[in-house]
Amino acid sequence: MDSAEVEFLAEKELVTIIPNFSLDKIYLIGGDLGPFNPGLPVEVPLWLAINLKQRQKCRVIPPEWMDVEKLEEIRDQERKEETFTPMPSPYYMELTKLLLNHASDNIPKADEIRTLIKDTWDTRIAKLRVSADSFVKQQEAHAKLDNLTLMEINTAGAFLTQALNHMYKLRTNLHPGESAPSQDF
Repeated sequence: MDSAEVEFLAEKELVTIIPNFSLDKIYLIGGDLGPFNPGLPVEVPLWLAINLKQRQKCRVIPPEWMDVEKLEEIRDQERKEETFTPMPSPYYMELTKLLLNHASDNIPKADEIRTLIKDTWDTRIAKLRVSADSFVKQQEAHAKLDNLTLMEINTAGAFLTQALNHMYKLRTNLHPGESAPSQDF
């Protein structure tokens, strides 16, 4: 899975908008949305919120966790803990990127939020690198990493998979198992 596919999944997350138009309930395969009334908040998938925002049909309300004080707490907690802490959303990075790219005028202190999310991301990726390094050095067969998001796994997944394949090849060449075919005739 690549980052575009992860972003696609993130676009299904619900966000609150305040429409400036009227429309009865709409029936989609993924579920019913609406009704839409001017000035009344309604939850919609992120993809629809972005589409309506681009057409100037709504105002996007940022998620509750997308607040400078809350993000500072999350960043500081992440820096203190050795393990990964739970994130406010499984798609926090993608939601932030999409909302700040398409609706930054609706998000108070957007630049500070961008910086805090980037700081948190950098801290978590650094932890992931240290964990992967330790995992490879100890020649472990499996690992448990709680509280990682799909994008974080995606970021390290390709490298870690390649590293483990190389380690496997090296191990099987150094210590051929009984089931390995022999070249002796």
